[in-house]
Amino acid sequence: MTSEIKVEVTQEEIIRPSSPTPHHLRSSNLSVFDQLTPQVYVSVLLFYPSNNGDSHSLAAERSKILKRSLSEVLTHFYPFAGTIQSKDVSICCNDHGAKFFEARVNCPLSQVFDKPDLGMLKQLHPNAIESGAQSGTGHLLLVQANFFECGGMAIVVNISHKLIDAYTLCKFINSWSAISLSSVSTDHVVPPVEFGAAASLFPPLDFLSSTRASVGFVKYNCITKRFVFDASKIATLKLKAASATVPNPTRVEVVSALIWKCAMEASSSNSGVIRPSIWCQFVNMRKILPQSPAENLLGNLVGYSVAKTQESEVEHDLGSLVFKLRRGFEELKEKYGNGISSEDVFQQFNELGKLIGKVDIDNYCLTSWCRFPFYEADFGWGKPSWLSNIPSTAELKNMISLVDVSDGIGIEARLTLKEEDMAVIESNEELLAYASLNPCVV
Repeated sequence: MTSEIKVEVTQEEIIRPSSPTPHHLRSSNLSVFDQLTPQVYVSVLLFYPSNNGDSHSLAAERSKILKRSLSEVLTHFYPFAGTIQSKDVSICCNDHGAKFFEARVNCPLSQVFDKPDLGMLKQLHPNAIESGAQSGTGHLLLVQANFFECGGMAIVVNISHKLIDAYTLCKFINSWSAISLSSVSTDHVVPPVEFGAAASLFPPLDFLSSTRASVGFVKYNCITKRFVFDASKIATLKLKAASATVPNPTRVEVVSALIWKCAMEASSSNSGVIRPSIWCQFVNMRKILPQSPAENLLGNLVGYSVAKTQESEVEHDLGSLVFKLRRGFEELKEKYGNGISSEDVFQQFNELGKLIGKVDIDNYCLTSWCRFPFYEADFGWGKPSWLSNIPSTAELKNMISLVDVSDGIGIEARLTLKEEDMAVIESNEELLAYASLNPCVV
């Protein structure tokens, strides 16, 4: 399948909050987590099949509903309609607005679902994604409603990573869809949201305002491929990976362990040597921190756990790798279970940069959106049949992202590896015994 489809933007509009943001909320402070997050967009694509009927009138009706409900939800998530202040320490909540695009796609949805192509998915994004949040001067929220010939649609949401992690993104989308679905007052369908609370617990660091510290990921000639692990294969994999030390591994642990194992084998096959390896998994710190309101904090609240292998470890079984992954998470909980300071957060990001920058070690980074209820996003025409995300790290070496499939049990993985490593891993028999390489969306 090629990525040659035509996407024509037919309308663009600025959507502002339905009620002006009150003066006392006109500035929202960023936390140190936000401060250390790069100015890139986080993207999610939600696909909805056709409900039959005239596609043109359907598109007009749905577009109207989306714009009205987006305006209403922005009164609750008002920083998303603002602009980043200088020095990355606050958001000016000036009702600058979100940019909404309506587009027509010259093919049926089935053409996208038939072995989805990353290049094709990127075409469904607004062109403005290439500049805006990169410089911090554009709109922080971009939405594109893509309408297909068959009457199906894809809603693409892009938000500056400075404002959100996966938890906050999911909360925003589900609040928006709840308003869209509701015809009465919106107050009961949107959970209470408070911006700036994370900044009071984890205030920004002054010296970072001038240095703009960031993690230095490495770019190579990389390729991204999609692998899907269905529920039955994950159940079998969990049985294989279970051990006395971790008798009940999670599905994310077993899928991660298998991908890590196969990636190390590919690297060893191409380099001719066994290299030490590091697996960094980004973690929702709301699960770790003791602060009572932590589970409701919006913005970025992400740390990472680390698992390592040594060059002396010639062979790796899944059970031992799962144990390393579990131990890395437990060590993170042990270290920060009683709290974390802004200085601790900076130190953790600094250490991550050093780990990723090591050239004598194979390092892999995982981000997982599993268990975030994106598939609950019903705007009034049913729940999405497929979710796809294009990580902001999609072109960076050794990045892995996981999302749920629609049943909530299977997992879809996107692997970004050097071309020579991908050539080995995509024919790895052990991996293909549990995962399908870029199957059709069903």
